[in-house]
Amino acid sequence: MKFSFRPTEGAFYELFTRAAQNLVRGTELLNELALPGVDVQSVSERLTEVEHDSDQITHELYKKINSTFITPFDREDIYRLGSLLDDVMDHLEAVGDLLYLYGLTELPALPRELHEMVNVLDQQAKLTADAMPRLKSMKDLEDYWIECNRLENEGDRINRQLLVRLFSGEYDALTVLKMKEVADELEAACDAFEHVANTVETIAVKES
Repeated sequence: MKFSFRPTEGAFYELFTRAAQNLVRGTELLNELALPGVDVQSVSERLTEVEHDSDQITHELYKKINSTFITPFDREDIYRLGSLLDDVMDHLEAVGDLLYLYGLTELPALPRELHEMVNVLDQQAKLTADAMPRLKSMKDLEDYWIECNRLENEGDRINRQLLVRLFSGEYDALTVLKMKEVADELEAACDAFEHVANTVETIAVKES
């Protein structure tokens, strides 16, 4: 039987889980933008609240690392995972903020591909939230990072389609510039989810 000197205290795992659950809240709020008559300002403000909560969780995590002599796994990996989860939330919040500030939801319809990207992010968020509690046992995680990476590839495909549509002449030049900035944040969020999954894979391999 494998023996480890590392503690099994659950505080770190609870913080990772809370951070990942916030990502689900973030993608659910972005999905509200597809609803008719949605209050875009309210969505943006609630996303900002969730982002602030995520920042607080990250601060708690860093404080916990600095006050713990022996961590459950490498403290560098704990820092990295916490930072990457926070990065995802930053990108999600930026999407909602830009859509509101640029008034893009006042268009007759947002591009279908934009909603498809949000759907991919929602799937990645739920996968991540489901995986974080399993870090404690380091079991049954492989399917998570494989599927998350597959979804990132799907997001890349949709993003290319979105860019083709933006430059097709359907939108005026100013709208294209605004929408391109939103598309960049969506792609960055999708990539950030993959970085989280890759970090989890690295941790699992080290601890196996």
